Formats: sequence, structure tokens, C-alpha cells
Amino acid sequence: MSSTIIAVANQKGGVGKTTTSVNLSATLAKAGHKTLLVDLDPQANATSGVGIEKREGKSVYPVLLGEGKLEDFVIETQWENLSLIPGELDMCGADIEIPKLGGDHLIHLKNALMPLAEKAEYDFIIIDCPPSLSILTLNAFVSARWLVIPLQCEYFALEGISMIMRVHAQIKDSGLNPDLELLGVLMTMFDGRTRLAQQVVSEVQEYLGEKVFETMIPRAIRLAEAPSFGKPIQYYDPHSAGASAYSLLADEILVRLSSRK
Repeated sequence: MSSTIIAVANQKGGVGKTTTSVNLSATLAKAGHKTLLVDLDPQANATSGVGIEKREGKSVYPVLLGEGKLEDFVIETQWENLSLIPGELDMCGADIEIPKLGGDHLIHLKNALMPLAEKAEYDFIIIDCPPSLSILTLNAFVSARWLVIPLQCEYFALEGISMIMRVHAQIKDSGLNPDLELLGVLMTMFDGRTRLAQQVVSEVQEYLGEKVFETMIPRAIRLAEAPSFGKPIQYYDPHSAGASAYSLLADEILVRLSSRK
């Protein structure tokens, strides 16, 4: 049985994508599931978010360019069961450099991940995508079995999701990854005190139905503080509302996965 690969993606920045990648990975790991977090974002915020220093040449990028094996770039974090393949700024050149290699430039990450996934050393591989529909994000879509889309509780929430859903359909229909399925849409930065947040959630649920996770991630100061200390919320403040929300999300994801096998 191979690893379960989940891509966390949204082409819009500031929606809680990296926060979700880091804290979902850490929550699964803390629950005893061996988890590998792949930081595919040139900003490398997921890397610093688990307390790892950003270092040139230590990311997935050299492997995407045909240099070395992905397993050689895995770093063990200080958190039990949680490993990382870091991100780095050089990945900004992916859209230019990867097509130069020839062949299908959307399968490089899949080819690199396949040996790791088939060894099943990790129960989960979580890919934190860049906030764009770049070659790196499309590589993640081709590599993953499941897609999680964080969506901020704001006025324009639905405006961008149609685009990422269209790309998802194109990847499936093209045959590049016919098995890619939407695991769920995650509402983030929810503030139940505001009518706007409640209206947005209602609209998204009406539009997407059961594809929306029941769990919602609150707008919380402790969640915002945790990355500056290089700690996932489960270790920065395990009794906070943010930690509780990500625990509920992890449980909901496990239930969804078990029902879709």
C-alpha cells in the first residue's frame, strides 16, 4: 500500500494554505501517522514553519531538474513522525528551467515522488503548493491523489475557486492524473461574530455542498503567531482553538479517506 498524497492548493495567496499544510501535517504526525511535508513554495514558509532553516540547494528543485533522488533531500524535523523536504527561493525559476528539459514537464514531481510513495515509508505526503497555478502547482496536481483547497471567509471567496476547479478537471480529463479527486474545501479565517463570514460559508456550502469540510479554521492570534516561533500550532499552543480545529480537520480527513477507499 503506497503513501496517501494530498496537495494543498489555492492560486490566491493569504488564504491559509501553508498554515493548513504545516498544521495538518503536524497533527497527523502527532496522532502517530508518519508524515512527509513537501514545501513546493519558493517562499518556503512551510519550511520555517516547522523550525527548519531555508538552505539553497536542499529543496525538491534539484530533483525536478534531474539531479539526485528525492529521498536524499528529506530532513527529519524535531517533531516525532514529521519529516520535511524544504522549499527554497531558487524554485522561482521552475517555469523557465523545467520546460527546457524537454518531454512532459508536468510529470517531474510525480516521477520523483513515486519511489518514496511506493515504499510506503510515510502514511501521508502533504504538498504545500505555491499561491499560483504555476508549473510547480500543476506538478503537484499530477502527483497527488487528493486535493484540499483552503478558502478564506471573505467576499471574493468563490471567485477564485472556479479557476482551480477548472484546472483540476483539465488534469483529470487530460489523462495526466485521472485519479485526482477533491478531498474537500476548507473554510479558513472564520470569525463567527461577523455576518459576512457566515454569509460566505453559506454561499460556499450552497455552491459546493458536501465537498466543504464541516471543520472550519478560526481566525486566531495563536495560529498567526506560531510560524514566527517555528512551531506548528499543536506544539506552540496545543490547547488553543486553532489546535483543536486542526485536530478536528485531521479526524474528518481520515473519515473521508476511509469512506472513499
